[in-house]
Amino acid sequence: MPVIKARTRGKHIVRHIARLDRENLETLFAYATFLGEPADYVLNQVIDTLLARDKEFSAWRDQHPGPHSPHQAPRRLRVGSRAAPPPVATHAVPASHVVAATAAG
Repeated sequence: MPVIKARTRGKHIVRHIARLDRENLETLFAYATFLGEPADYVLNQVIDTLLARDKEFSAWRDQHPGPHSPHQAPRRLRVGSRAAPPPVATHAVPASHVVAATAAG
């Protein structure tokens, strides 16, 4: 019987890059294959399952509520991104120049 619970929907997933020992990486992917689930799902469930059993950590977490993840800098857009370009700075033109330009034209 697998230790990891069935998948739940509706969780907010964020990207995190981490380095693992080669043996742990192989075990992670082997277990993911065993379950027929992605490796990131297995990793999330391992964290949920193992840390839920640590009573000392649970007590500490209750005493220290709030976010503990490091602050992330805003992501830079890649070249060719579909995001709107930054606003273009415009310089104010004195009204006398606008009138003179229209009178000359």
